[in-house]
Amino acid sequence: MVGLPMSTLRYWESFFPTINPQRNDRGTRFYTPRDVETIRMVDYMVKDKGMKLEAVREELKRNRDGVVKRFETVQRLKNVRAQLQEMLDSLHKLR
Repeated sequence: MVGLPMSTLRYWESFFPTINPQRNDRGTRFYTPRDVETIRMVDYMVKDKGMKLEAVREELKRNRDGVVKRFETVQRLKNVRAQLQEMLDSLHKLR
């Protein structure tokens, strides 16, 4: 769903207390929508912004709402870019 290895998710669960999936009797993890949102924000801040995990944890603790807004804005811009690219590709096929 988020494209990350399970080992990364398990490590982030131990590092970020807000990522707390529920487990069934067999140990299968079930992530809430909030968990998934946090995982995506952490992934964005680590990979796209180049932040260290400790800095990400502090930023989320200090200014979660600001991080959420920036993350959502970047995601919307990426979607717009993908749509524009699809349009360009369609136009090139018409030639």
